[in-house]
Amino acid sequence: MGRILLIDDDPAFTRFLSAYISDNFPLLQVETCNNPMTALHYIKTGSYDLMLIDLEMPAMDGLKLLKFAVSAGMDKNRIVILSGRDADFLHGVCPMGTCLAVLNKFEARQKSVLDMVFNSLNQKAGAA
Repeated sequence: MGRILLIDDDPAFTRFLSAYISDNFPLLQVETCNNPMTALHYIKTGSYDLMLIDLEMPAMDGLKLLKFAVSAGMDKNRIVILSGRDADFLHGVCPMGTCLAVLNKFEARQKSVLDMVFNSLNQKAGAA
C-alpha cells in the first residue's frame, strides 16, 4: 500500500481529501494530522511515500515542516506543498526544485496534477 501523510490545520479539508483519496485510489492509505507540531512525530517515526503539507498553519508553517521532513530523510520529490494562495505567490515562496509540486488546493486544474500524483502512487502500490 502507498502511504500518504496529509498535514493541514483544517479538519474539514483533511476529511474531504482523505475520503477523496480513499474512494478513488484504493491502494493508498492516508494518515491525517491537523497539528503541525504533532506532525513532527509522524514524520520522524513514519515511512511515507508522499507527504502533502499545508503551507500556512499556526505554530509551524509548511516550509519548516518541509525542511524538517527532508532533514529526517524524506525525499523532497515526494513532498507536495498545498495552499490557498495563487500560483505566482507559491512559486515565489517555493522555487522549482524545492519539492515535487506547489499547488493551490482550491483550483480545479491543480487538482488534476494532484490526481496524476495519486494515480502514479496507486499504480506503484499495485505493482509492489
